[in-house]
Order: sequence, then structure tokens, then C-alpha cells
Amino acid sequence: MRGRGWIKALRQDEARQVRARIAELESNLTAAPSPHGRQKRQDAGHELRNAKFRLERLEECIAAMQ
Repeated sequence: MRGRGWIKALRQDEARQVRARIAELESNLTAAPSPHGRQKRQDAGHELRNAKFRLERLEECIAAMQ
């Protein structure tokens, strides 16, 4: 059976992945506009908001495990 340390490591890894995705989305938002740019920016904005919310929850979870 795996312990708290293993679960914490999983959450930390997931948080790193979410941070990387946030950085990617932010760079996409500042990239040169494309023909369908408005819709892509809106989609990226929604995904960015969701990723930041997810990261906040993961950080709270990680902090509670200490």
C-alpha cells in the first residue's frame, strides 16, 4: 500500500504539468493572430482560467498534506 508521500508526489507532478500548460496557454494568447484568432483566444482563455483554478486546488491539497 502506498502512503501519503506517494500521493503528495503525484499531486506535485500534476501541479508541474498544469503550470507548464498555463505557460503554454499564456504564450499562445500573446502569439501572432490567426484568421480564426478570436475563437482560439477565447478557447485558450477559458482553458487558462480552468487550469489556474485546478492549480489553486492542487496547491491547497499539497499544502494540507504537510
